[in-house]
Amino acid sequence: MFLAYVVVTVFVALTVGAIGVLDLRRAPAVLATSEAVNVPVSWVAPLGVPKVAATVGLLLGLAGWRWLGVAAAAGLVLLFVGAVVTHFRARVFSTMWAPAVFLALSAAALWLGVAAPA
Repeated sequence: MFLAYVVVTVFVALTVGAIGVLDLRRAPAVLATSEAVNVPVSWVAPLGVPKVAATVGLLLGLAGWRWLGVAAAAGLVLLFVGAVVTHFRARVFSTMWAPAVFLALSAAALWLGVAAPA
């Protein structure tokens, strides 16, 4: 189970970190999606900060501070619940799969961070 924790956590950290960097750089695809779901464009870069911070937290959790990795994963779960709700409220179902997948992956990282032996 520890191997699953490492693999899932590294995957989540790398992918969410990449999304956070795209947010910080205000990539055109990110801006288009934010406009489609009625999120102000001015919020895009600030929403990238917790994603990058969670990436660091997940990796530090693997480096020995498990509680920090668990906290980072819990924060990502909350962030992606908000993203799914935002897509749902805007009735933009065509791109809802992305935050839903990251919600599931973040929840898996959280569960494995709590359940996997140290």
